[in-house]
Amino acid sequence: MENHFAVKLSAALRRCGNPVLVGLDPRAESLPAGMLASDDVERPERVAAAFGEFCRGVIDVVAPLVPAVKPQAAFFEQQGPAGMVVLAEVIAHARSQGLLVILDGKRNDIGSTATAYAHAYLGPVEQHGWGADALTVSPCLGEDSLEPFVEVAMDHGGGVFVLVKTSNPGGGRFQDLVADGRPLYAHVGELVQQLAQRTLPDASSGCLYGSIGAVVGATYPEQLHQLRQSLPNCWLLVPGFGAQGGGAADVASAFDEGGLGAIVNSSRGIIFAHSQDRYRDKFGDAGWQQAVEAATRDMIGQLREHTPAGQLTS
Repeated sequence: MENHFAVKLSAALRRCGNPVLVGLDPRAESLPAGMLASDDVERPERVAAAFGEFCRGVIDVVAPLVPAVKPQAAFFEQQGPAGMVVLAEVIAHARSQGLLVILDGKRNDIGSTATAYAHAYLGPVEQHGWGADALTVSPCLGEDSLEPFVEVAMDHGGGVFVLVKTSNPGGGRFQDLVADGRPLYAHVGELVQQLAQRTLPDASSGCLYGSIGAVVGATYPEQLHQLRQSLPNCWLLVPGFGAQGGGAADVASAFDEGGLGAIVNSSRGIIFAHSQDRYRDKFGDAGWQQAVEAATRDMIGQLREHTPAGQLTS
């Protein structure tokens, strides 16, 4: 069971004593001064190199503090082939530092195409190049589109996080539509719970969660609470903390009594902390890594104080 994703994630949270997930969303315009020359902004290979330097710098700071990071594939893909090479390097660096890597790709398709996506991101790194521990996926194509991801994840000790109730304001236009007396997100959550039950580790592990989890935003705390109750075997990946407006009190219901069951993401609020009023005067661009550390420690403290994550011990 050591290679079961849910077991690995539980162990990582206990080891670190917190559920913080640091999102790696590099943006050229937000990098610390001096990391990317102004005349290089239109040169994808230079931007990609700067993204790699920046993300590795973030990883080096947060690796002793948190269980996992979440690279956002889009920012690397935007830089073309050079960006995708750097994405692979960033994932490899994070894993070499002992972090779990959840790749935010929101992939999906049907049949052999879904299988190809699953192998690309969750298959062995020596065969494919990315080697993430888990991947975010969209459920819109139905149950058969999720099965290839479940199968590949189980074969290689990986995890899958299915979009259920996202943090963006426009998500409710479709996710909140009512069918058979329940919102669409509840129907998706029911399927994800079934998949999680199918992927539970051996009872001897003591882990109550499967390898298939749900993405549920911090910006909808009432729905987050409801889904925690109806998805007892699902890890919840909770975006929307910090820059999107979610706070520690909003995510408290995502956890079980022991502080497990959820991992809470912050991207801009941590990686670009040097540009925020709270940290700018103290650290500035030159101390951007110290700002990353301070913001990470602040988030850890908030979650420990205001959520059951305080039950975790490092």
